[in-house]
Amino acid sequence: MAYQPLYTAVATSTGGRDGHVESSDGIVKLNLSVPREMGGPGKPGTSNPEQLFAAGYSACFAGAIGFVATQQQKKLSDIQVTGHVTFGKLDDKFQLAVQLDVHLPGVDKAEAEKLVEQAHQVCPYSRATRNNIEVKLAVV
Repeated sequence: MAYQPLYTAVATSTGGRDGHVESSDGIVKLNLSVPREMGGPGKPGTSNPEQLFAAGYSACFAGAIGFVATQQQKKLSDIQVTGHVTFGKLDDKFQLAVQLDVHLPGVDKAEAEKLVEQAHQVCPYSRATRNNIEVKLAVV
């Protein structure tokens, strides 16, 4: 089956890590600054690319869990995914690593782990990062 585009998000960044990012519809409007941990000013009220990636990945992954559960006709009362995106160095290059902590109230751990692994197979973010960066999954 050929790729069928369904939606395209558009955002423009100006000024890099110490700049501004805005979505084409104006809903996302954020000033950015380099975190203190990375040698930057860590300006209050600003975000950074890693926070934005953590937000996007965790939201998409939660959606993938819901999709998998629906396909299996399982009802989930709540899906919570916390994304941790770490920026670091690998040899002479910069590298990202991700950990997704998944909380599924009322679902036993073995069942939750199966749902999480199945979601990892269908989530577009997981597919995009597979074999590119380390992604750890944890049922908490």
